[in-house]
Amino acid sequence: MQTSFSLAQLMDPQTAESEKILRACVHCGFCTATCPTYVLLGDELDSPRGRIYLIKEMLENERPATKEVVKHIDRCLSCLSCMTTCPSGVHYMHLVDHAREHIEQTYKRPLGDRLIRGLLAKVLPNPGLFRLAVVGGWLGKPFVPALRALGLKRLAAMLRLTPGRLPPPSGDHIGKTFPALGAKRGRVALLAGCIGPVLRPSTNDAAIRLLNRHGIEVTIAEGDACCGSLVHHMGREEQALAQARRLIDAWTAEIERGGLDAILITVSGCGTTIKDYGFMLREDKEYADKAARVSALARDVTEYLATLALSPSATPPGLSVAYHAACSLQHGQKVVHAPKDLLSKLGFVVKDVAEGHLCCGSAGTYNILQPDLANRLRDRKVANIERLQPDVIAAGNIGCMTQIASGTAIPVVHTVELIDWATGGPMPEQLGRTEEVRAG
Repeated sequence: MQTSFSLAQLMDPQTAESEKILRACVHCGFCTATCPTYVLLGDELDSPRGRIYLIKEMLENERPATKEVVKHIDRCLSCLSCMTTCPSGVHYMHLVDHAREHIEQTYKRPLGDRLIRGLLAKVLPNPGLFRLAVVGGWLGKPFVPALRALGLKRLAAMLRLTPGRLPPPSGDHIGKTFPALGAKRGRVALLAGCIGPVLRPSTNDAAIRLLNRHGIEVTIAEGDACCGSLVHHMGREEQALAQARRLIDAWTAEIERGGLDAILITVSGCGTTIKDYGFMLREDKEYADKAARVSALARDVTEYLATLALSPSATPPGLSVAYHAACSLQHGQKVVHAPKDLLSKLGFVVKDVAEGHLCCGSAGTYNILQPDLANRLRDRKVANIERLQPDVIAAGNIGCMTQIASGTAIPVVHTVELIDWATGGPMPEQLGRTEEVRAG
């Protein structure tokens, strides 16, 4: 794509990077076929190619974002399916991130929009506030139909996504180390994060048990907190970078204290952002090197488990598993085979989901901010899963798990919970405790 940025504009590193990305695009249109919003809406401006044109015009002419531009950028899930499809290597992720930051700086959203975005940016990264919000959402679930009738779709979406029962208490893991059982073979840090410990503390508990049984010492760094991913994708870059720096400092202290073989993440949306810290902080003289080191150590938990000799239990579970490939894992991190291979080797019958490249509609806060499109994508995903008639659905991202579970009665669990069970850990609570369920 031909561009006409001035030399003065290109002095800004972010603009220079976006200009390189724009030049890589050759207008081929391969991305349109795999873009969820284009598949649903058929609007060129709701495809990556269309959004690239909008972003180019906005940045090149240094224009404030318009209502029309904001509408189409907001509809983007950042699923990154287009990056998997693109034959020219267009790094759409960095381009749309730049666009969102520009929107946040130059566009005044309507009051209701500003309020809900501010609420999400305040509550979601804070586990204490988020737990209170979940309790409030649980109490408010009966009012979802009324809120929909009143046109309060976003508020209704927040309540609908609230678990059907109060979340279990999460263990206080921050600043603690969980020693390896038997001979110590490695040492890793595990991200506690913000959403996971509230909605599904069993995921990190399973990862710790599993790693400890296989000789890996696990530490949750003092100062562990939100990675910044949620607000990063809302264009709140200063908040995102502040959260990233805090986490980098926490992990750097662990690296210097006892060394780390890897930094493991059980939420793939967080993993995609953490692996990008080196890019996000490349111009920060104080943090550039530390950020690059953290990104180099970051691994999805299944990536790391694939390097271990796992010990299966005597009785393979034998359940059929519909594996949902989270977009942030398959497109953002290019981790495609490891989760399925691990499950298959441990005795599960793994089934691929049709249209597996298409997003389920979760996408961070997307299922709240764009509830109509998110619901259509969820229903499409659930329909493809239910055709397989699986015993259980496995996924590697808490957002996907919550989104899919809101549309089906089939149990949804994290991949690592199934791996833990198959190697001597407890059966995931969602599967129940009976031998009938075990046998499928």
